[in-house]
Amino acid sequence: LKTGFLKWKPDYDSAATEYGKAAVAFKNAKQYDQAREACLREAEAHENNKALFHAAKAYEQAGMMLKEMQRLPEAVQLIEKASMMYLENGTPDTAAIALERAGKLIENVSPEKAVQLYQQAASVFENEERLRQALEMLGKASRLLVRGRRLDEAALSLQKEKSIYKEIENYPTCYKKTIAQVLVHLHRNDYVAAERCVRESYSIPGFNGSEDCAALEQLLEGYDQQDQDQVSEVCNLPLFKYMDNDYAKLGLTLVVPGGGIKKKSPNAAQDKARGPATAGSHAEEEEDEYSGGLC
Repeated sequence: LKTGFLKWKPDYDSAATEYGKAAVAFKNAKQYDQAREACLREAEAHENNKALFHAAKAYEQAGMMLKEMQRLPEAVQLIEKASMMYLENGTPDTAAIALERAGKLIENVSPEKAVQLYQQAASVFENEERLRQALEMLGKASRLLVRGRRLDEAALSLQKEKSIYKEIENYPTCYKKTIAQVLVHLHRNDYVAAERCVRESYSIPGFNGSEDCAALEQLLEGYDQQDQDQVSEVCNLPLFKYMDNDYAKLGLTLVVPGGGIKKKSPNAAQDKARGPATAGSHAEEEEDEYSGGLC
């Protein structure tokens, strides 16, 4: 990097190579802080040399050194910087893979940040029309949102997944995503959205008449009738139990409003009225109390 009377410009290319070798040596010696520093200097030399791809690689390596030091938020920051450089360099696939790697690193520490990284990676893949990879990233984001009980966002994420599966004509997976959507909406206590979701899915070829459709209709009926037994029975079907864990748990923990007590039929109400006089008089008092309306 030094300049002199006969050498007017620093030789960034050679400097980057030497810093790269130093980084490897430090890493092998498990001196991760020095390895990180060497990677950053290598990245700087590549940047000065306008070699963006190699600079991004060096930043990514520096991030991996920080990972070894358990400094995960800083590691993710550097990998994000690398992904921006990959995009600038015109290598979006590598950028998306870097974002996925960063998401995996931070998933257990900061699920919110991981969701953001997976969604960014999905956008990059989608722009490149690599829809299967985009779906994989969206799937990871949806599951993390459900795990973190961020159900409003999970519903939107699942809708996005379902739209892409429909676009690539993977209809059976659309049915599964509809089940996941319905479970999310019911956990949000939004029966109307759950019902609308099933109704809209009738436009998907083969959905009407499928076992998924029949199970969902049963589930919605049980939920609407406040029949906890019926809801639990449907949610224990293999169709629900063998979904991804996060969605299977939604099914197993679904409780209908009103404590799961079945709505009383008119006959049951009459039988109760014929009970002991005290109970009857108490019921009359209650009726009188609200006879003029709540106001």
